[in-house]
Amino acid sequence: MESIKQWLAGSMCFCLLSIISFSGTAAAESPAVLAQSYILVEASTGRVILEKDADVLKYPASMTKMMTAVLALEKLQPETQISILDDAANTEDCPLGFSQGDVFTRDELVGGMLLVSDNGAAVALADRVDGSVPAFAKRMNERAAVLGMKHTHFENPNGLTVPTHYSTARDMMILARYAMENKTFRNMVARKTADVHWLSPAGKHLRAENTNALLESYPGAIGVKTGWTGESGGCLAAEAERDGTDLLVVLMASPTEGGRFTDARTLLDYGFSHVKTAEGPKADKTKHTIWVKDGTACRTEVKAVQDIRYPLIHGEDASHYSLTYDLPKVVSAKETQDGIVGHIIVNYDGQPVGRVDMKAEPIESGFSVTSWLVGTITSLLGW
Repeated sequence: MESIKQWLAGSMCFCLLSIISFSGTAAAESPAVLAQSYILVEASTGRVILEKDADVLKYPASMTKMMTAVLALEKLQPETQISILDDAANTEDCPLGFSQGDVFTRDELVGGMLLVSDNGAAVALADRVDGSVPAFAKRMNERAAVLGMKHTHFENPNGLTVPTHYSTARDMMILARYAMENKTFRNMVARKTADVHWLSPAGKHLRAENTNALLESYPGAIGVKTGWTGESGGCLAAEAERDGTDLLVVLMASPTEGGRFTDARTLLDYGFSHVKTAEGPKADKTKHTIWVKDGTACRTEVKAVQDIRYPLIHGEDASHYSLTYDLPKVVSAKETQDGIVGHIIVNYDGQPVGRVDMKAEPIESGFSVTSWLVGTITSLLGW
């Protein structure tokens, strides 16, 4: 009996030591991050590599400007003139240093806003797109719903703190991925510095430095947007590319301004050491045709916004990936002009792990007999 007791005691000690040893190894491998919430994903698919409290509501601060910028780029032409109105000129924290009555083109103001995180510039863009901040905030929330940002509500275009302006790390990741699909946006946020030019006063310009310190210090960094208020703490959406692998990290509520960059480096380093990327189908190989109502044509082609990549975590096998398509039977002509109309669902071992946006060839709103028939049949079938 005594020998059995000794054997059992020894076995329990071995198991306990094994558990302690395993736990210590796991803890040592987990990156030390001070931000209260974060999410690290492979950027092209959104497949999650690491996350912590990614659905907890936080203040997004100036990461909000990603939505403001992409909507302004979509709704305004490059040569559109934007005048600084009184509400924009008197907004808190305007490092561009403009005054009421100053005039910019779309790209100069959007680019300047993104680089130096100018709050008044965001207000000026909202005024120009929709006539007022409340009307633009409505547009922001409508787009957030389309993108699947389930825990976000926008109250303003710049991220100044109010209780009803909130988001999550996961939702900001969705927004950052969408914004980076816009080539103009992507080029803007990758710049370390740029000269911002005024139309009026003629000849005035400012050398703007990007608030994203990673562009200077982290190899492969290509964006995206910083954020900071006393209430939000440090926020950052950061994307980097290395050897064909594209990673995106979003973190919120970092205790210090510098700490958000340290956290991002730590998470990106972890990602690049654990993730490789395999080539999937080219975007052109994903083409599908869908019906269009209320347009000058009754059909349009949709395809992925980019070539498909398969993230391989901890040595996974690309042959385990498959794709499924989430597309509506019918879209309106306006929807083909506004943005995404469907998604490719990326599966690993049959389980969805990410998605890629699909956009349509734009169809003009208007009338054609065939498109009218599509609309009529759609109504009859309840689609």
